[in-house]
Amino acid sequence: MTDAATDPATDPAALDRQLAEAAARFGTPAYVYATDEIEARLAHLRAHLGRWFAVSFAVKSNPNPALLDWMRGRLDYLDISSGGEFALSREAGWDAAKVSFTGPAKRDAELRPAIGAGLGELVLESLREARLADAIAAELGRVQPVLIRIAPARVPKGFGDQMAGRPSPFGIDVEDAAEILPQIAALPNLRIIGLHIYSGTQCLKPEAICENWRIFMQVFSDTCAALDLNPEKLIFGAGLGIPYHPGDSALDLAAIAAEIGPELDAFAAQFPATRLVLELGRYLVGPAGRFLTRVVSVKQSRGTRIAICDGGLNGNLAASGNFGMVLRRNYVMHRVGGDENGARPEEKQDISGPLCTSIDKLGGSVALPRLEEGDLIAIHACGAYGPTASPLHFISHPTPVEVLVTGGQMRDVTRIRDR
Repeated sequence: MTDAATDPATDPAALDRQLAEAAARFGTPAYVYATDEIEARLAHLRAHLGRWFAVSFAVKSNPNPALLDWMRGRLDYLDISSGGEFALSREAGWDAAKVSFTGPAKRDAELRPAIGAGLGELVLESLREARLADAIAAELGRVQPVLIRIAPARVPKGFGDQMAGRPSPFGIDVEDAAEILPQIAALPNLRIIGLHIYSGTQCLKPEAICENWRIFMQVFSDTCAALDLNPEKLIFGAGLGIPYHPGDSALDLAAIAAEIGPELDAFAAQFPATRLVLELGRYLVGPAGRFLTRVVSVKQSRGTRIAICDGGLNGNLAASGNFGMVLRRNYVMHRVGGDENGARPEEKQDISGPLCTSIDKLGGSVALPRLEEGDLIAIHACGAYGPTASPLHFISHPTPVEVLVTGGQMRDVTRIRDR
């Protein structure tokens, strides 16, 4: 581990040295993922919530194979959302039995290899999917363990994205469960081992997280009673958010544990043979990643100073405000190296990418030391939904490099390279 006095997670100067080295060695635009920070976040999560929950990582948030390989032995499970992610998890060395498979449009070509390889749990999102999986399992001579995804009737306020409480492609609406679940239970080549709910993401309000989990526990209790099911697993979609924007506060896990802990104790006592699993992605990896982009050109336009960079929305759609935001807000960012000698006073500037579209904007009126050609900018909280959520080949600029840093040692782990 890095010495505390030079830990990039706590020492801005050490972080800047690390980011500058990554840019010098591997070029820009680039993502830099710090596994020491992920490990610290995992330890923090387990310290506050590990009494009740195992941890499953949502691969869609960051499917980099080197990162998935690093996670083996550190996390309990993976959750994948496509056949491609299943292949990546297997290539990274994960046992298929530790993988669950969600997603509302699973196809025969994805289900067949996953079921054949011994997939841990198939998360069923519809009766149609259950019937398809049953037929495939029968052909393969298997009985596939399944979790049924339920969509609750409501989601508390405070979640950045809601996947229940309104018309949704995800899961079986709770009001339809009494009709559909017995039909799934009757399929001979599927074995229902539990339930799954993921109804909201990116929440920074402890009280909303607790209210959401109360909804989960009620739905789980009612559904298990109706099915006479003694579940092996119950999956709680975490919804734990991270601070992206100036003024955001980090989520207080201690407050969550203090408020919901007695109810989780009672719930766990109700299901003593059941493993409760917290499924999450961005909470673990988001703050441990930075996006590096270098200023190629600076111009004045109608009273505004604009820094035009080599990486934009093609490499980081989320930071451009085009990934789920209703109103665009700047991510936290800084100039690597800051203003060492006080020669660059802070001023408001726009940060743009290299694309021929007006939406390629990484920041508006960002207060930074005066930017000049060649400067390096680091955008924070980019460890999740980075390259995987971006139109990398739009306008055919170079795709970002991905750099993994562990214990101060860095290596190029770029998954998608230019042809």
